[in-house]
Amino acid sequence: MSAAIEIAGVSKVYDGGVRAVDTVAMDIRPGEFFSLLGPSGCGKTTTLRMIAGFDTPSSGEIRLDGADITHVPAHKRDMAMVFQNYALFPHRTVAENVAFGLRMRKVDKATIAAKVKAALAMVELAGMEDRRPAQLSGGQQQRVALARAIVISPRVLLCDEPLGALDKKLRQQMQFELKQLQKNLGVTLVFVTHDQEEALAMSDRIAVMNAGRVEQVGTPVEIYDQPRTRFVADFIGDTNIFRGQCVTMDQGTGIAVGNSLALALPRPVAAAQGEVVSVALRPEKITIAAADQSETRSSGTSARGTVESTNFLGGAVLYRIVLDGGQRVLAQQPNSGAGPLHTPGQAVALGWRPADLVILED
Repeated sequence: MSAAIEIAGVSKVYDGGVRAVDTVAMDIRPGEFFSLLGPSGCGKTTTLRMIAGFDTPSSGEIRLDGADITHVPAHKRDMAMVFQNYALFPHRTVAENVAFGLRMRKVDKATIAAKVKAALAMVELAGMEDRRPAQLSGGQQQRVALARAIVISPRVLLCDEPLGALDKKLRQQMQFELKQLQKNLGVTLVFVTHDQEEALAMSDRIAVMNAGRVEQVGTPVEIYDQPRTRFVADFIGDTNIFRGQCVTMDQGTGIAVGNSLALALPRPVAAAQGEVVSVALRPEKITIAAADQSETRSSGTSARGTVESTNFLGGAVLYRIVLDGGQRVLAQQPNSGAGPLHTPGQAVALGWRPADLVILED
């Protein structure tokens, strides 16, 4: 049975006063695929290691189904971990690598053989029991590491950037396989990654970390469409961030960015007139048309500018545009094949809805 994990005000301070994790609090639900996402050095791996029992918190508590496991040794936590470098024994066969955890638990040979066979079938490595890691591809080695973790039927599976060493196509394939495997097993999975697309594609919920703290916890849709802070908006995908003074407009509240750009806000804000407010606008929320073909739109939901560069991405086209007021923005349009691309130097008109702006906490 999968388990719930509670992290209550956990900090980790190393010798010399380095605070790697700073008062982190989050709840991970039973059977959930939960990702810790953030840049290098943000504290996500340290948090994972404290959940695993490899590191002890300097303060705070870690609970498993309500029981305090903060000082319980790693081998008594009913968890398994998959590492980025796989950590396979090179001199042992695939079957021997997978069986290692069961042997340490003194399981009888017949049961070990049956469980190893079942685990290898689950990760589609049946028939490779006698091979050694050096005879396997990177993707196959990763499957062996997964089989070794799941064969002991842990309540919690911990993964520290387990797909980081794979090429893009294989990595995408393994994302689908790991997600499906986790659902089939029903295990609680805590996944560390710095790859935003990977976290968005695989997770039930994500905790975005920065400088040892949790900036936001939410579903992939919430994290992407409703980022709470400037860091989250900027870290997750491409975005345009505008910072301006709060003003009153015909449509209600807005912000003035420089002398020539106004943005109508989706809702009133607590900020007083003249106070600085930051908003985010995703590139794909912006419409783009040739300046001479555009419809007239109200102030606060449109702007004019010149295409600076055109990046063809296959399924989409990403434009960098210099607005008449000097601000640079990104606008992304799907590659529908309906017409020619906008070219550098072309005058264009941009439009958006106030509802597509996200007000950020500064």
